[in-house]
Amino acid sequence: EVAAKQKSSGDKDLSIDERIKAAENGDVGAQLNLALMYGLRNDNVTAAKWYRKAAEQGDASAQTMLAWMYVKGWGVAKNEIEIEKWFRKGAEQGYAAAQYGLGYCYKDGIGVEQNKSEAIKWYRKAAEQGFANAQYQLGNGYFDGEGITQDKAEAVRWFRKAAEQGHIEAQSKLASCYFSGSGVTKDYVESVKWYQKMAEKGNAEAQYMVGLSYYGGIGTAKDHSRAATWFRKAAEQEYSEAQYDLGRMYFYGTGVARDEVTAIRWFRKAAEQGNAKAQYILGVSLVNGQGVEQDEVEALKWIRKAAEQGISEAQYVLGACYQNGIVADKNITEAV
Repeated sequence: EVAAKQKSSGDKDLSIDERIKAAENGDVGAQLNLALMYGLRNDNVTAAKWYRKAAEQGDASAQTMLAWMYVKGWGVAKNEIEIEKWFRKGAEQGYAAAQYGLGYCYKDGIGVEQNKSEAIKWYRKAAEQGFANAQYQLGNGYFDGEGITQDKAEAVRWFRKAAEQGHIEAQSKLASCYFSGSGVTKDYVESVKWYQKMAEKGNAEAQYMVGLSYYGGIGTAKDHSRAATWFRKAAEQEYSEAQYDLGRMYFYGTGVARDEVTAIRWFRKAAEQGNAKAQYILGVSLVNGQGVEQDEVEALKWIRKAAEQGISEAQYVLGACYQNGIVADKNITEAV
């Protein structure tokens, strides 16, 4: 009866002093509880101390966490030998997260000689236990033929397993495979479905791809208004292609009310990120005074940047400016 009333080491109502006492007496549950608590308090040194104590008693989850702390340098100095050692201890107990970690070591040569075939072995062990990161990495191995014979159909199978667990990168790969017909029959509808899942979670690239789908009617009904909505979501996350395409929609009044000033604002954002198409159209707009005050000096600056990135129209315009003396030497110097 007395024992039944005693608090367990994992009881959330235990005081810190009681948890520490239990942990110091070798209670693994208490050690893990303290490690988590100190980690949440950003006291990684103390967190690492308690993970180590649990790891040294053979707890696979603690071994895995300690390895990641050595990877990140959280509370301990980064140390490749320790990373491999602790991942291996957990992996050899069949702990999926540690098996994935050991695969990561072999893939990148961390604490061991790089061996992509061995990486695939450990990724497969974790993947077969349903570990999404490992399923994704195993899919990459099959897709690229690294550490294993290339098999894109098998890659798609593993990408799907990870994607169905919400793995963003796997969803992106799966969407791309359906779009291009790599390892699976080309299916734009299925591609859009996976991009949509990512887009709804805020992934900027996926938001842009959904926008393109609505814009062109690829895998879904054409809807320029919805295209603009998704381009805007990606553009607001500084995705330059979306900024450029949203600018074009405002410039021509496609799916939105025509607004050259707003168009220029989005062109400029994309141009400042190095988007060559945006640099060119911004330059031309500055020459013509469309949506912005005319400024030949700044115009030349942006047209030159676009030309240097291989935009043929910009190269032609720049050449014509020089040949016809449209831009004075003074302006050329200022624009460089």
